[in-house]
Amino acid sequence: QVQLVESGGGLVQAGGSLRLSCAVSGRTFSDYNVAWFRQALGNEREFVASISRNGLRTGYADSVEGRFTISRANAEKTVYLQMNSLKPEDTAVYYCAADLSLHNNAAAYDYWGQGTQVTVSS
Repeated sequence: QVQLVESGGGLVQAGGSLRLSCAVSGRTFSDYNVAWFRQALGNEREFVASISRNGLRTGYADSVEGRFTISRANAEKTVYLQMNSLKPEDTAVYYCAADLSLHNNAAAYDYWGQGTQVTVSS
């Protein structure tokens, strides 16, 4: 089993920044690829960013490219999502997910955190 715990969400004004953290425990952290997804009220869960197990490959949704940065610290068993230039449309619950394969499809991820709320005011 793999356990994931997100933190770092909150309320921020448009144009501001937040850094989300995803702490991973259970199995060997470096075996897992990790992704961030988000789900706004009334919407389906959507892909935000992903990072490979060795950190060399990253991917982003078009809507966040150039504003968000995903990174990982394997020694700390943590994945980060630095979010800059936040917009009201970034408001959502943000989830991290882990899997042995790298995807941008939520249905393919086996392990999920409980989510952290990000609210961006205009």
